[in-house]
Amino acid sequence: MELNAPHVTILIVEDNPDDAELAVIALRQKGIKTPYRIAKNADEALEIALGRRAAESESDAVNSGNTAVTTPSLVLLDLKLPGRSGIEVLKELRAAPTTRYVPIVVLTTSVLEEDMIQSYENGANSFIRKPVDFSTFLREIDLVCHYWLETNLQPKKNSV
Repeated sequence: MELNAPHVTILIVEDNPDDAELAVIALRQKGIKTPYRIAKNADEALEIALGRRAAESESDAVNSGNTAVTTPSLVLLDLKLPGRSGIEVLKELRAAPTTRYVPIVVLTTSVLEEDMIQSYENGANSFIRKPVDFSTFLREIDLVCHYWLETNLQPKKNSV
């Protein structure tokens, strides 16, 4: 999939720098050239997603070249974060008018049924276990981005 839409942004919420880098590599290898942001914890994710701050560093807005605050078009959310959990992030994003309808894909290593149930009960659009095999991870990132950024229809931000 080739996706190069400047109005589309992806927020990757991942505390493990290696996993965050794998996600970025997967995006690039699949031709997804849209700007992305990386949040390393719940507070940072909420600050970025809810527009409480602009990018402050190269690692915060890795390829955007733009520090303007933009509501993400897609959130890839890890559940196991330092401090507040991914479920707490999910709850706050669903409670905020600007992010209520933003697709949130839980991307986690958790194998707990309870994590899956809590994710869906709190508004996750999808729950995916991070595959160990990189080629499988590439395929899943491609499918997720294709569906949520190209195929899926969402209300316009100013109409909600």
